[in-house]
Amino acid sequence: MLGFLNLNKPLGWTSHDCVAKVRGLLKTKKVGHGGTLDPKASGVLPLAVGRATRLLQYLPDGKAYEATVRFGLSTTTDDLDGEVITQQAVPQLSLAQIEAVLPQFLGRIEQIPPQYSAIHVGGKRLYDLARAGVMVEVPSREVEVMGIEVLGWQPGEFPEVRLGIRCGGGTYIRAIARDLGAVLGTGATLAQLERTESSGFYLADGIGLEDLIARVERQEEVAGLLYSPEVAIAHLPHVRLPQHLAQRWCLGQRFELEPEQSALDADALAVFREDGQFLGIGTWKVTKSKMDTTPKFAPKLVFFHP
Repeated sequence: MLGFLNLNKPLGWTSHDCVAKVRGLLKTKKVGHGGTLDPKASGVLPLAVGRATRLLQYLPDGKAYEATVRFGLSTTTDDLDGEVITQQAVPQLSLAQIEAVLPQFLGRIEQIPPQYSAIHVGGKRLYDLARAGVMVEVPSREVEVMGIEVLGWQPGEFPEVRLGIRCGGGTYIRAIARDLGAVLGTGATLAQLERTESSGFYLADGIGLEDLIARVERQEEVAGLLYSPEVAIAHLPHVRLPQHLAQRWCLGQRFELEPEQSALDADALAVFREDGQFLGIGTWKVTKSKMDTTPKFAPKLVFFHP
């Protein structure tokens, strides 16, 4: 079995839980996920099955979320799962005040990940350190937020705003909620999160875990639910090789090639044989010889041997 499964992860499940469950359902050890999703979040969790796990690193990193932020409250985990640090009603907060500061969270911004996260510091994951009572200084990092808009507003003593957020990989929505509360001086935490898009897969096209389990129990064919590798890497520039060059490429040989300029500038290219057979991922290599500095086309990942 080979391909990508667009799984709609349910609340309460870790990404690892989903991988383990799908391994059992599909009776295969080779299952991996593209982009961790917190247990308290639901939505798109792309899973690679079989040799498709080798292509996870080449999926697009764009993601989209619908997030509910609650104001007047801050917690240790930056969501409702943590211990309350501060709590004070803020009925005076208005939607106009929130909309006025949202542009601060657009573009390439510096973000400090939550103390409870899977990031490694000193060889240990932050959430392991936090659970052991060890608080460390978390280094900030640059992330990209391509879009943020208001989808809903609920006023009250602890008002809530629902946001649509489009961002790059590595962005913590919990950190956006926390920092939004800090900018407004009210405190805030993430109350609900659903991922609507991840790595080129969309929530509307996904399958729920319960539905998948039911299909397997009914002994229905599930291979048809898998997207082919070609679909998953469709965003990459493409190169088509004639049969003789395809054979050389699969054997690890390098050679000169004159593709379109967009392909020449790319670090990773999807390689196809002229008949449409997907072969793998290619890249450009420059020979160390001073006599020849012409970039040669070379294999980066041979996925299929003709």
